[in-house]
Amino acid sequence: MKQSQALEILKSGENVFLTGSAGTGKTYVLNQYIKYLKSRNVPVAVTASTGIAATHMNGMTIHAWSGMGVKNSIGKSDLKAMRGKKYLTDHLQNSQVLIIDEISMLHLNQLNIVNIILQSFKENEDAFGNIQVVFAGDFFQLPPIGNEPNSKKFAFMSPAWLAANPKICYLNEQFRQDDNDLNNILNEIRTGEVTEKSRELLSATQNTELKSAGVLTKLYTHNYDVDRINFEALHSLSGAAKLFKASTKGNEKILASFKKSVQAAESISLKIGAKVMFVKNNPERGYINGSLGEVTKFSEAGLPVVKLLTGKSITTEKEIWSVDNDKGKSLATYSQIPLRLAWAITVHKSQGMTLDAAEIDLSKTFEKGQGYVALSRLKNLKNLRLLGFNTTAISIDGLALKADIRFQELSEEAVAHFTDDELDGRAKSFIEFCGGLTDEKEIEKLAKKQKAKASKKSTYELTKELIIQGMSLIDIGHERGITEGTIIGHITKLKSKDDSLDIEIYKPSSVDLMMIEAAYDELKKDLGKEEEVKLTPLFKALKGNYSFDEIRLAQLFL
Repeated sequence: MKQSQALEILKSGENVFLTGSAGTGKTYVLNQYIKYLKSRNVPVAVTASTGIAATHMNGMTIHAWSGMGVKNSIGKSDLKAMRGKKYLTDHLQNSQVLIIDEISMLHLNQLNIVNIILQSFKENEDAFGNIQVVFAGDFFQLPPIGNEPNSKKFAFMSPAWLAANPKICYLNEQFRQDDNDLNNILNEIRTGEVTEKSRELLSATQNTELKSAGVLTKLYTHNYDVDRINFEALHSLSGAAKLFKASTKGNEKILASFKKSVQAAESISLKIGAKVMFVKNNPERGYINGSLGEVTKFSEAGLPVVKLLTGKSITTEKEIWSVDNDKGKSLATYSQIPLRLAWAITVHKSQGMTLDAAEIDLSKTFEKGQGYVALSRLKNLKNLRLLGFNTTAISIDGLALKADIRFQELSEEAVAHFTDDELDGRAKSFIEFCGGLTDEKEIEKLAKKQKAKASKKSTYELTKELIIQGMSLIDIGHERGITEGTIIGHITKLKSKDDSLDIEIYKPSSVDLMMIEAAYDELKKDLGKEEEVKLTPLFKALKGNYSFDEIRLAQLFL
């Protein structure tokens, strides 16, 4: 199926499974559809099974969007608690279209839970509460984590999938690979019949001399190989290392479990020249989970300044990860700079990326799909150095193979089933059903209005509105998708312009204020009247007992 045909079926409002081999443009089609919906004022939820995958469409994980988190089951008490969370209610009740990318990595139990949640919030027993669901991905890529067989993990085996009965849109035009040899190898892996010629071609790349060694990405199947390479690369850099430690608050048992799901390590050493990857979404500050860059310097406050591959430089502040109760109150928080070393990354983290050149080691491949994912990141064989591979690396799951053959058949049926006129009529009806706009003049008017509105309200004004509503720093972060440090920066600027702004609810405890003020006064003694106490000396004077954000907040009340 062509991309244009898939897009027309999506517009008809049918539930859809958008699939095809790596490089056929699944993300491109999704982005085109998202743009189409937004231009017609149709609420669309953009999600993915993992944080890395979500970054490719500026979305969020389906776990966070649905509110299910790490749950493996859900009951009436869970649903009742979830309905008490305003930020969940707002988007779950309003969304008319749900997109889940990288569906291959979503466990069938989790898809069932999403179905139950939407049925509850929409008060509709139809599949997914009778909204359009769009699954996207490729079941030859990485499967969900778990020890059970794939027949008990794959999302297409779930009751929720069967109830949704998605139309299959199988893309078959190749846009990534510009090398017939690599394309043939990938197609052979997909059919389960890798020829001796293809094995020889892969083995020969071990001797490839890569010209882009300075920016070479290294992919490994195991974390310990990645950690070893990153450790060695960091220590080969000259200059002093700066250590960044996470700060935590709240229930110790919850924190012990929570730490395992946060990709930002409890401590990370960085030097100028370190290759890094962001591990959290913050589009407002210019990075997303998976953004790659290099540490070019440290700010006056001692924070790493990262230059992204796009050329943009970002001063990296601490981010907050939190676990909230059913009333939105934080039970545990984890605060750390959202970076990890990235000279080497796991195959898992590479899913969805397109690499210009890579050194890959598949000799320890332990999961079918890892080899296919790693090799399909590249455009051609000449930019690949494959250190080794085993049988598993060029194998695919038997159930996925059978399903893929059936998906291709169903995709051909979908093309034959719909006429162009029928799809046009359905598209208009679907937009009307969603409460969206169908009149071209109204669509144009909305576009102008959205543009004017976006330019009219500053990010500070948006934060101020939430402060006036009495929202906590964590709730403002949830609502706006920004860090606590950014919010405190907004409050500082707003307060300087409007001293009457009530920020009393953010006031630290009297003990904290006393400690920070004492350290401030001590440092001030050695400075001139006009000199200000800088943040880094104050942080050091307090011996790391308070984070930079906590100190900045306290300064507003001294």
